[in-house]
Amino acid sequence: MSDKESKFAIAILAAGKGTRLKSKYPKVLHEIAGKPLLGHVVAAATQVVPASQIFAIIGHDAERVRQAMQSSGIQFVEQKEQRGTGHAIMQTRNALQGFDDVLVLSGDVPLIRKETIERVLEFHRQHGAAMTILTTEPDDPFGYGRVFRKKSGDHETDEVERIVEQKQLTSEQQGRREINSGIYAFRVKPLFANLDKITIDNPHGEYYLTDIAAILGKAREKVVALRAEDATEVLGVNTRHELALLDGYLRNKKCHELMSAGVSIFKPETCLIDADVEVGADTVIEPFVQLLGDTRIGGECRIRSYSVVTNSTLGNNVLLRHGSIVDQSKVADGALLGPYCHLRPGSDIGEAAHIGNFVETKKTKVGKGSKANHLTYLGDAEIGSGVNIGAGTITCNYDGVNKFGTVIGDNVFVGSDTTLVAPIKIGKGAYIGAASCVTENVPEDALAVARGRQVNKEGWAKRKREERKNK
Repeated sequence: MSDKESKFAIAILAAGKGTRLKSKYPKVLHEIAGKPLLGHVVAAATQVVPASQIFAIIGHDAERVRQAMQSSGIQFVEQKEQRGTGHAIMQTRNALQGFDDVLVLSGDVPLIRKETIERVLEFHRQHGAAMTILTTEPDDPFGYGRVFRKKSGDHETDEVERIVEQKQLTSEQQGRREINSGIYAFRVKPLFANLDKITIDNPHGEYYLTDIAAILGKAREKVVALRAEDATEVLGVNTRHELALLDGYLRNKKCHELMSAGVSIFKPETCLIDADVEVGADTVIEPFVQLLGDTRIGGECRIRSYSVVTNSTLGNNVLLRHGSIVDQSKVADGALLGPYCHLRPGSDIGEAAHIGNFVETKKTKVGKGSKANHLTYLGDAEIGSGVNIGAGTITCNYDGVNKFGTVIGDNVFVGSDTTLVAPIKIGKGAYIGAASCVTENVPEDALAVARGRQVNKEGWAKRKREERKNK
C-alpha cells in the first residue's frame, strides 16, 4: 500500500436505531445472508484499507454493536446523542486527524462492493474534489434526497450545487431522478473546516451531512458526483420488507456464483446459502438445503435435501443424507452421514467414517472407517479407526455435575444397546457384548459382558393369564 493510500480512511455511519424495523436491536446488526448489515459493509471496506483505518460511528445500543464487530478489528467512534448524519461525522474529527481523505459509507447499505469504493476514491482524487457523491437513478426515486448539478445535470463532469431531501423538495423538483446514495468521499481538511456551518433548520431538527454539499460550494470548493454502475448496490434497509429483499438478492447472487464455479444446485430458490460459504466443484446441493456461516464444503460432495450445515468443514466426496444437521464440526474425505444425524459442536468425523440414522455426536472424534449407523449417542468421546458401534449405544458422559470422556481403541466392536459409563477406556480389538452396561476399563482384545444372567421361569406367563381371568 502506498503512502498516499495509507492516509485514506473509511467512516461508516452505524449509530441509528432503525425505528421502522420495530426492533429493540440496533439497525446495523440485523442480518442478511448470514451476516449483520454492518458486517457486509465492513467486509467490503477491509478489502480496500486495513481494519485499523475503518471507523464505525456507533450510537444506539453502542456496546452491543461494539461486541458484535469486535473481531473485525475496526475502530469505533461513539455518537452519544443521535442528532443526524452531520453530527455523526462531527464526532470523528479527532479520529480522522492525519488522513487526507475519508470515504463515508452507510452501515445499512450492505451491497456496496470493493470495486465501487475504489472507483469513488479514484474519481474523487482525479477531480481534486473536496466532496464526491455517489449517485444513481432508480426507477422510483421517492424517499431519497435528490442531487442538483450546477449546469444541465446530464454530464458526469458537472459540479454539484446542492442535495435536497425528499421532504424539502418542491413540486417542480419531485421529478428529479438522480438520487444521493448516502456514500461520499471528502478531503478531510475542507470537510472539518466547514462542517460546523451545518444548521438544524430542517423538518427533523438534525444536522444533515447532505447540507455540506452546498456549504462547500459556497466556499468555492469542488463538489462532484459519480453515478453508480448498478442502482441495486446502493439500496438501503429501513423496513423488514427491504431486509428480506436484500437477503434474497444476496442469496440468489451467491447461488449463481457457486453454479458458475462448477457447483450443481437444484432449485436454488429453495436453498439458504450464506455469503461466506465456500463449495468445491462438482458438489451437488439438493433442494431445501441450508449452508450457513463460515462453512467450507469440498468437491464432489452431495448434500441432500433438508440438511443444515453451520460453521463446519466437509472434505471431498462426503455424502450428507437427508435431514442431517452439522454444527461447528469437521468431516473428512469420503465420510457418509445420515439420514437424520446430528453432529453437535466439536465433532470430528474421520475419513470414510459412517454416522447414520438418528446418531448424535458431541465433542467426539471418530476415526477412519469407523461406523455408528443407528440410534446412538456419542458425547465427549475419542473413537479409534475401524470401530463398529452397535445400534442404541450410549456414552454416559454426564453425572449431573461434571462431563467425563470415553476412549475407544482401534478395531473395537461394541454390541447393540451398550451403555458406556464414563470415564472409561476400551482397549484395542476388544469386544463388548450386546446389552452390556460397562463401568470398568476393558483390556485390549478382551470380551466384556456386563448384564444380568437370564432366568427362564417355565409356565409363569400362562399362570398369570389364568389368574387375571379368574379375577
